[in-house]
Amino acid sequence: MEPIRILQVIGSLNNGGSQAMIMSIYENIDRSKIQFDFVIDRPNELAYGKRIEELGGKIYFMPQFTAKNIFAFQKAWHNFYSNHPEYKIVHGHVRSTASIYLRIANKYGLTTVAHSHSTSSGSGLSAMIKNILQYPIRYTADKFFACSISAGEWLFGKRKCNNENFFILNNAIDAKKFIFKEEVRINKRKELQIEDKFVIGHIGRFDTPKNHEFLIDIFKEVHDKNVNSVLILVGDGELRPTIEKKVNDLNLTDYVIFTGIRSDIPEILQGMDVFVFPSLFEGLGIVAIEAQAAGLPCIVSDSIPKEAFITSLIQSLPLNSSLDEWKEHILYYSNTYRRRNMKDEISSAGYDINGTTQWLQDFYLGNCGEYEHRNR
Repeated sequence: MEPIRILQVIGSLNNGGSQAMIMSIYENIDRSKIQFDFVIDRPNELAYGKRIEELGGKIYFMPQFTAKNIFAFQKAWHNFYSNHPEYKIVHGHVRSTASIYLRIANKYGLTTVAHSHSTSSGSGLSAMIKNILQYPIRYTADKFFACSISAGEWLFGKRKCNNENFFILNNAIDAKKFIFKEEVRINKRKELQIEDKFVIGHIGRFDTPKNHEFLIDIFKEVHDKNVNSVLILVGDGELRPTIEKKVNDLNLTDYVIFTGIRSDIPEILQGMDVFVFPSLFEGLGIVAIEAQAAGLPCIVSDSIPKEAFITSLIQSLPLNSSLDEWKEHILYYSNTYRRRNMKDEISSAGYDINGTTQWLQDFYLGNCGEYEHRNR
């Protein structure tokens, strides 16, 4: 019997929060029963591409949506569903166009899932357009997922989040990959040439919500007080050149490490001393869960949802707090290095991948009538 193929519409296959979660589930799901395929609209962002192919998945490319190509965009999705009757469930992670591709999927008899991973579209004209486009999702999808209550209420509305077809799907991680090992820490710090440094870390795409400019301002204050400090920035994105210029203008080039996209996130986290995450908004902030799993103290903004606060390692500061206050909280950890195994705490909070994977597998199978029919 062939496995049920689930279509994941996710935009990009680079290492972002939602991508990392879906890939962790994909790695752990019973692929004799469930197989993932992916639709993306950024063909140059394929960090997970090779691994998906190794696991038996397929990758399809769709045109990026613009207001001018709406009819061509709709036609492309009609053609896709018409040519791929093997799909019974489409799981949409791209919210801005979900009301289009999920509505079309409904016409072809697919069960549709809308998944909220954020709490804001940002600001400006682009955000206004996204908000208009995504509002009909609450009337389009069959099932509604969110990584937190705030993410669900923001995208679907409070009333929808009280319905039986709304579910919180924790942004779980493979906690065992993050178990702290002193040898791993030593080797990674040696590789990055930071053996004797006080290492502040951040992981995230270089775009507005991650608030990199503020992070650089914070680090400037920290470095002025502790010249042995360095900042590691993991990720890539449109704003990276802007941040690199700011780092250069502040004469911090020798103290800020841009790693680009990495596949060794658990090891890099173990090489850090404190994790700083001053996001303007987050649906959850899965990397904060990963940092806690690695035993890192985490200093995050007050925009991070309460669901991310699963251990005593994480504390928040208001975004309007002074740079000096952020600096002092960070420097507190410059002389308090201590790490412990956090796997049990992550698991007991419901963020270990095994439970989440089993739940989602059961959900997919339970919502695919063809699978049930073939197994009678």
